Amino acid sequence: MKSISVFCGANINGDPLLLKAINDLADVFAEKEITLVFGGGRVGVMGRIADAVLDRGGKAIGVIPQFLMDKEVGHTGLTELIITENMHQRKQKMADISDGVITMPGGFGTMEEFFEVLTWLQLGLHNNPIGILNVGGFYDPILLQMDKMVEQKFLKPINRDLVISHENPANLVSLMEQFDSKPDDVWFRDRNLI
Repeated sequence: MKSISVFCGANINGDPLLLKAINDLADVFAEKEITLVFGGGRVGVMGRIADAVLDRGGKAIGVIPQFLMDKEVGHTGLTELIITENMHQRKQKMADISDGVITMPGGFGTMEEFFEVLTWLQLGLHNNPIGILNVGGFYDPILLQMDKMVEQKFLKPINRDLVISHENPANLVSLMEQFDSKPDDVWFRDRNLI
């Protein structure tokens, strides 16, 4: 993988585990010469991961909509800053220039980005690995919800397996490098239409 999009929060909570994860992920990107693609902000987890990658001599490409640039939250010290018209174009551009996605702790925006690109993978619109960096068990409840979706037959196990999760950045990237996309689109054909 030459580039990975990182979805993460525009806020940061100061958790030492999260700060360590940011630095460890930046180390992995620098070691493997992976370009960071992210939301282009200079604030929160976004700003921290970009600065950490750049501090290690790596490349960081930000993708940010114009209205956020107008609010002066754009990171201006990046390898490249791409300005889009809106949030949807931002996501699409990030997906277009990335070989995979890592989701770090964040809020509504992070979740929305994660689930949209995951849905694109399930639908066969791309075949890039999607990972969750599960810092301190932050995403345990969402992973349990996915298991519940399988149990209740709203999600096929093979599609649940599309989500790669690990608490260690190096291990997560290694698992993503081994990813072989096999979504199951049988649900288009075998639904009970009641």
